[in-house]
Amino acid sequence: MTGETVFLRALELSDIAILYAFENDTAVWNISETLAPYSSFALEQYILEAVHTDIYTSKQVRLAICSRSDGKVIGLADLFNFSPKHLRADVGMLIHADYRENGYAAEALKLLSEYAFSTLNMHQLVCNITPDNTASIRLFQKQGFVLVGTKKEWLRLGDSWVDEQMYQKLRIENF
Repeated sequence: MTGETVFLRALELSDIAILYAFENDTAVWNISETLAPYSSFALEQYILEAVHTDIYTSKQVRLAICSRSDGKVIGLADLFNFSPKHLRADVGMLIHADYRENGYAAEALKLLSEYAFSTLNMHQLVCNITPDNTASIRLFQKQGFVLVGTKKEWLRLGDSWVDEQMYQKLRIENF
């Protein structure tokens, strides 16, 4: 999946160092269920297993977002919680801080959506965003995701509870 400035590809064993950095960045743990660091060994096993399974088996696909100019991994794109019966999945995007605000996430999300709708024949994509994450809200809204609800006090961050908003994008025939 190739765009003008980025391309998406499967994870490779050579990506362990960058995956290790992303997964063990405690600043992003609040948007995931992560409670403990990942080892390089565990991430290597994850990549090796991903080679032999597909989204129908693992219910997830994780792709590296790479810069077309130099091939460097600048982020990750995920489809997870895949439901083959209902043809839907959650979407996750993470761009390294050095590459944010350059349009890379928008292009990667467009490519991921096209893949989900045309290759995987999904009916809908869903993402969950805290209301204070205005950059992510703008990103997903510009790509056609619509706010469909708010989960009150859904996430515990430290000693506080925060809401989580759900955004949804339905497949249209000619996207």
